[in-house]
Amino acid sequence: MRKLIPILLLLAVLAQAPAQDKPSKPTYEVYAISYGIIPDFPVSGLVAGADRSRKVDIQMMVWLLKGSNGSNILVDSGFYRDKFFKQWKVKDFVKPSDAIAKVGLKPEDISDVIITHMHWDHADGMDLFPKARIWIQQDEYVYYTGEAWQPGGSHGGIDVDDVMALVKLNTEGRVRMVKGDDQEAIDGIKFYTGGRHTYASQYVAVNAKAGTVVLASDNCYLYENLDKHVPIAQTLDAASNLKAQDRMKQLASSPRLIVPGHDPAVFTRFPTPGNGVAKIE
Repeated sequence: MRKLIPILLLLAVLAQAPAQDKPSKPTYEVYAISYGIIPDFPVSGLVAGADRSRKVDIQMMVWLLKGSNGSNILVDSGFYRDKFFKQWKVKDFVKPSDAIAKVGLKPEDISDVIITHMHWDHADGMDLFPKARIWIQQDEYVYYTGEAWQPGGSHGGIDVDDVMALVKLNTEGRVRMVKGDDQEAIDGIKFYTGGRHTYASQYVAVNAKAGTVVLASDNCYLYENLDKHVPIAQTLDAASNLKAQDRMKQLASSPRLIVPGHDPAVFTRFPTPGNGVAKIE
């Protein structure tokens, strides 16, 4: 019994000691950064069933997540290769790796790039950021580096050079695969699927200073999709896309904190600090 007394005393002391606090999740400042505009784009190519005569100047942007832990994470990477300027009329273009100078960053400052999907205007710039890890849904990676190019496959909007760049980055050990829906693959950032813009497109919910911000990317092109509860025009599954929009409304702390992928109104709804930068708060 005497031998047990010191042990019991130690256990009593430990029980009364304050538990160590778990490290808190980082919070992020969220910025939309403009890198160009494609004018006179048919709204019917963005909003299912829209009047074919309506046009909109679609906003090309990437999103910066500036973490309290010192990380600088881009959501999507824009485009820069010459071929796309031959296919599209682009105004006010700034190379995405230069556009981040508006928030005081250089390409090598970017720690991570989240690719929401493999379309050229979101994935082409992934090799512009030399120190960044690249995050993509595993199913998206596997499909567009393989079966998409087989008979019966589908690869509309996917550029071969972007696929080759992604594979090269993977061989360099810089690609990280997100394995499905509702994954907190990066502290404070959850990855969700279901928008079905591409084979396995994803969107993110961010633990921001302003609350939970949802960056929809092309799973929701415009505020009009949300306001009218209409699927995007370019989806593999319209019902799944609407469910994803409904889920975004549940995830975001406020409907105003859902940021669509190409709406120029982002920069009027969030006018500061300006000069092609919108702080989402």
